[in-house]
Amino acid sequence: MTATAARPAAVSFPALGTTASLLVAGPGALDAARQVLDAELAAIDAACSRFRPDSELSRANAAAGAAVHVSALFAEALDVALHAAEVTEGVVDPTVGTAVTALGYDVTFAALRPQDVRPVRLAGPVAGRRAVEWDRVARRLRLLPGVALDLGATAKALAADQAARRAAEAAGCGVLVNLGGDLSVAGQAPPGGWRIAIADGHATHDTADRPTVSITEGGLATSGTTVRTWRRGGRRLHHIVDPATGDLPATVWRTVSVAAASCVDANTASTEAIVLGERAPDRLRRAGLPARLVRVDGTVERVCGWPEDTPGGAR
Repeated sequence: MTATAARPAAVSFPALGTTASLLVAGPGALDAARQVLDAELAAIDAACSRFRPDSELSRANAAAGAAVHVSALFAEALDVALHAAEVTEGVVDPTVGTAVTALGYDVTFAALRPQDVRPVRLAGPVAGRRAVEWDRVARRLRLLPGVALDLGATAKALAADQAARRAAEAAGCGVLVNLGGDLSVAGQAPPGGWRIAIADGHATHDTADRPTVSITEGGLATSGTTVRTWRRGGRRLHHIVDPATGDLPATVWRTVSVAAASCVDANTASTEAIVLGERAPDRLRRAGLPARLVRVDGTVERVCGWPEDTPGGAR
């Protein structure tokens, strides 16, 4: 997703293995908002990165069944991930770490070899949230031996929500934060709202060809199976795992975009939809979440009032 508005101040830069974009409704407020965003990104990376051996997540995964004490930020990120597992009945689950690693995603995406002849050896069904012993009051975490967490998408969505809220407070104006398709807005939006160009699973970077929507509050997230991919053992792979199998879900949707009250809620629902496949539209309708689902052949399905496509987002 790419966000655009009428003459906002904006900056984009690499972060968390993706691209971070920041837009502010008041051009003079960009520096203050950027300072907040930088601090939030550094904090979530130190807490939740799978690719830093010094991160809290890496230390917890390496504890081999021993209890570890975690920071308040990691505790919040873990609570968010466990809540996602609860509301999706395990379809979005933080204990997929071993499964994701088995598929070959054991280094940053930039460091992945696009072609790897080694066979894929699946880890099998994941242990699930009951393998996570979590004392929230003491902030003490113990993972059963062999279990590894991947807070991945929910942590990034949480960072977007927190950064947008705190940046809007610091800047005194409307703010939009987009972390690789996890998007959150806070404060007073520009007239007409923030215009968002929706990623559609194509390789094109031309936002003028993408459908657009406008949002004034909450979050919007797009999950997909076609852009961040690699090959291993003759298979085309991506990072969204079905916890029931430890393998990729059946490929039904190339992208799913969801709007919700927060980026965390939107991301949880869009990830769940990818895993659910054909069951996703009914699930989104029951949840009352506007969504745009694009099949592999390009057919678009919309639920809960998602508007018809309007091209031309870069304005």
